[in-house]
Amino acid sequence: MHFLADAGARNHDPDLLGTAVAVLPPGHGRRIVGRVVLDYEARCLRRKRLATEGGAFFLVDLPQTVSVDGGAAFVLEDGTAVEVAEAHEPVLRIEGDLPRLAWHIGNRHCPCEIRADHLVIRADKVLEDMLAKLGARVTRSLAPFRPEGGAYGHGRTFGHSH
Repeated sequence: MHFLADAGARNHDPDLLGTAVAVLPPGHGRRIVGRVVLDYEARCLRRKRLATEGGAFFLVDLPQTVSVDGGAAFVLEDGTAVEVAEAHEPVLRIEGDLPRLAWHIGNRHCPCEIRADHLVIRADKVLEDMLAKLGARVTRSLAPFRPEGGAYGHGRTFGHSH
């Protein structure tokens, strides 16, 4: 069963912008009709109803699950676009012996953003305590979370098959 309403739904709901049928990377050049702010988890989707910052709704109906980066855009059926912004969310900034700390984070299959002088993971009290015991300097903050993609492609991984 298809979750989306019939094609005439837009005529009955003035707050419905339409249906997103594709995603374009940053720099797409399409006319922007709205902006949606999504955290890391919400940026991985296939079918969903989303609200723009202005309160308008649109439906996402993509052929497969995608991981959407900030600056990308959902392309609506009429060719216009809704821009994606990355939400600020609770994260941990980790400093110290980065190779060793990254190994422990990876060993727990935890998504990790890797920078030259620090690592970033989503806030997690258990991991925060473990990393502190390993000698890390851990700082809580609110920031967009942009972890590394998988080794066998771009974006996040969806399992262990290679």
